Amino acid sequence: MNDTHAGIAREVAEERDERRIIGMLTRKLIPFLALIYVVAYIDRTVVGFAKLHMNAAVGLSDAAYGLGAGVFFIGYFLCEVPSNLALDRFGARVWFARIMVTWGVITMAMALTRGPLSFYALRFLLGAAEAGLYPGILYFLTRWFPLRQRARIIGLLVLAQPISGIIAGPLAGWLLSTEGAFGMSNWQTLFVVSGLPAVLLAWPTLRVLPETPADAKWLSPADRRWISRELAADDAAHKLKRHGNPLAALKDRRVLLLALLFLPFPLSIYGLSLWLPTIIKSFGVSDSTTGLLFAVPYLFAIVGLITVPRHSDSRGERYWHIAALSAFAALTLAASAWSHNATMQFLFICLSAFAIYAAQPIVWSLPGQFLSGASAAVGIATINSLANLGGYLGPYGIGLIKDATGSLAAGLYFLAAMLVVAVAVTFVVRVALAKPSP
Repeated sequence: MNDTHAGIAREVAEERDERRIIGMLTRKLIPFLALIYVVAYIDRTVVGFAKLHMNAAVGLSDAAYGLGAGVFFIGYFLCEVPSNLALDRFGARVWFARIMVTWGVITMAMALTRGPLSFYALRFLLGAAEAGLYPGILYFLTRWFPLRQRARIIGLLVLAQPISGIIAGPLAGWLLSTEGAFGMSNWQTLFVVSGLPAVLLAWPTLRVLPETPADAKWLSPADRRWISRELAADDAAHKLKRHGNPLAALKDRRVLLLALLFLPFPLSIYGLSLWLPTIIKSFGVSDSTTGLLFAVPYLFAIVGLITVPRHSDSRGERYWHIAALSAFAALTLAASAWSHNATMQFLFICLSAFAIYAAQPIVWSLPGQFLSGASAAVGIATINSLANLGGYLGPYGIGLIKDATGSLAAGLYFLAAMLVVAVAVTFVVRVALAKPSP
């Protein structure tokens, strides 16, 4: 009986230690990483607001805007794996700071857009500059948090996406309703104001962000040992793959399947977010009201990110969560396209945002089941870079469809169809990850 009580007491103490350590890591790391990602997400999506005035000013058609908005992800795709390899070589602090300076400067340079070619070139360079940030952060988190905690932690990080929408919408709406500053037009001022914070954040990143648990002065030796022990246990339990050559992860079929699974989510998110100001503007509202309404779907996304990944972690279940969220998002996007009532159309878009955003961190918990070390850096970057081609296909596809049909409804049906594909691929991935490592 004494042994039983001792065992129970030991389990309670271990659970208490885990809550304390994970809570400390979350408080010390996630807010700053989320701040970086908020700024990044604003910089890549604010072009949707600039479009409301820039297109006429520089002579962009809807198709040209869609192509330029999406070409960001071509640069992102080409540079993401090299960027994550560089992060593994030079360290997260230095590489994140480098990424922020370059993307901030290029965002400000978007104010120099003079026509389609300069728009395409600057968007491509912005994607190349930012490549590696998000997968780099995901890889960084694998050095700190046990696998069983990652869906919730990644969910907290991905909160940066809707928070950026809540910030960017009213800010962009206000700036577009002004006359501009320093001789610039309002859309040019929007790009400059958006890009400056990234440059300013580079120095705090070098000063504040610890590279590994061993560098964190706020962790005790016992806390560092606990983190090391739990990460080692994950490696052993899941037989995580550490390829002798990290680039071998590029040939792992599970990596490619996860890229296919993730692709519909950035396709839908960027297809929707980069055209959402146009959709809202079609309701007949002002620029400032467009900015305020733009923030509303992201409030729904925040609710999804806070609740659903936590539920997935508590149940230890991933695949049914992903499939159900994908199906719900497809249904609500199709309903938004079908509806002719502005209020109902907007409500369905809000419900779609809830599901699309909530699914992402659950998907991102899956690579940790079979990749570790430098292979994780390459594998995560590969998944993200291939899947983020959806960020090219979504905005460009909607632009082409709108030019051909004169309506955005068919574009929303296109996004819904891609999310139906995600439902099917989810169960293919489930079977693939259940098999022994090749």
